[in-house]
Amino acid sequence: MGSEAPQDSPEEMIAFNLLNPSNGSTLTPRLGKLAIAGRKAISTPHYIPLTSRGAVPHIAQDVVREHVSIGGLYFGLEDFIEKLQKKGIPPIYKTPAAPNESPLRNFTAFPEDLVTVLGPRRVPPIPCPSSNTPNSIAVLTGIGFAQLDSNQYVEAVQKLRPDIVVGMSDLVLTHPPGIKRQGKMVDRTHAFTTHATENLYGNTVADENRSKAAYFAPLLPLDNAQQTVYLDELEEELRPHVSGLALYESASLSIVPESLGDLPRMLFSQPATPHDLLREVSLGADLLTIPFLGAASDAGIALDFVFPPPSDTLVSTPTPLGFDLWSNDYTTDTKPLQQGCECYACRNHHRAYIHHLLQAKEMLAWTLLQIHNIHNMDTFFARIRASIQQGTFESDAQNFHRVYDPQLPAQTGLGPRIRGYQSPSTGPNEPRRNPRAYGRLNDAIEKFAESQSSIATPDTGAEGLEEHGFAEKLSS
Repeated sequence: MGSEAPQDSPEEMIAFNLLNPSNGSTLTPRLGKLAIAGRKAISTPHYIPLTSRGAVPHIAQDVVREHVSIGGLYFGLEDFIEKLQKKGIPPIYKTPAAPNESPLRNFTAFPEDLVTVLGPRRVPPIPCPSSNTPNSIAVLTGIGFAQLDSNQYVEAVQKLRPDIVVGMSDLVLTHPPGIKRQGKMVDRTHAFTTHATENLYGNTVADENRSKAAYFAPLLPLDNAQQTVYLDELEEELRPHVSGLALYESASLSIVPESLGDLPRMLFSQPATPHDLLREVSLGADLLTIPFLGAASDAGIALDFVFPPPSDTLVSTPTPLGFDLWSNDYTTDTKPLQQGCECYACRNHHRAYIHHLLQAKEMLAWTLLQIHNIHNMDTFFARIRASIQQGTFESDAQNFHRVYDPQLPAQTGLGPRIRGYQSPSTGPNEPRRNPRAYGRLNDAIEKFAESQSSIATPDTGAEGLEEHGFAEKLSS
């Protein structure tokens, strides 16, 4: 993301400027700049990297600082609040912080200039067996499933002081909701938004307690006719408190009212490929989350695509979007992960080395892959913005679709160990997700015991020595 500091006054929570304002309310790609005082300005369209348990998977904070150039991070509150479910105080709430500091930033130890985005759940969220209620949503904490009520979420925003907060919404993750359930989704999300904005920014909130976080109001993945009252409220009563919109499917970009068209749009649609990203950018998404970025690194896949591809590229078969470094094809391949790439991994290491690290299950393999894949995605979005500015985005996107495979390579290696929040729960007595790492030690103990019985020791008696052939016992 961009490295320039925002130029807006510190009193403004957030500023979003459209560089092509004629496209503010139409389904076309938009260029913009998101600025928060004291943080890097983020040129849009761009993406917000995802965290897991407060960290970018596979790369430590010093690596984030020195070897990647991201400008913001998304955190899910459910990663931090396991003690809250036991009527305790989560450690993150006890983090020392000055009045102008963020306990969330101090706890996670990320650089001061990164934009922090806090949402109630991880992305992508794991469906919970329990249902949402009129006052809470179901979450998956470190100690199991629980309910996060609207008061607790407001308290978390007040305590953690993120730069951007994504409002709570009543989403159904397991199946398409029926008509009655859709009505509940709208009513509850409307209530969550009203409650949060009143308690964070309302007239009854003292100036010193008013939140400085920019509020991104959720739009549900429903038709605009189904949430007309809520949209009207966002346009009129809640508009002064809303700094952006959070959407959960690309189709929702078409229902954004014209009066809200100048707000930044953060899309949580879980795209599966860069082709999906291009389609969402073409519809006017400003900030996106990309779960496949971390999933590719987990799988041992190095992303290898450029936008736009060379116009003279001739392909008889689609070009792969990446390659699986678990494959023995790379055992002696000393080329960089991607030709022309300037990331730390490509400048210092080659495919054969990372293939070896994967085979040895060394953590460094995933670290180097994550560094490369983040750099690849940064470059991808930088060239998207350049293409929009030049007016060639549509033809460039068509060329990209023509050249590249529509799917990422399939995973063949085991990858790192699966964490409990990475896959849905199947209920009680579910099978083990990871193979036993130390089961073979039981066999080793038995073999050692057997071998001990056939070895003479200093304590072995005359009969034992005779059995081992050291001597013959003399008869008296």
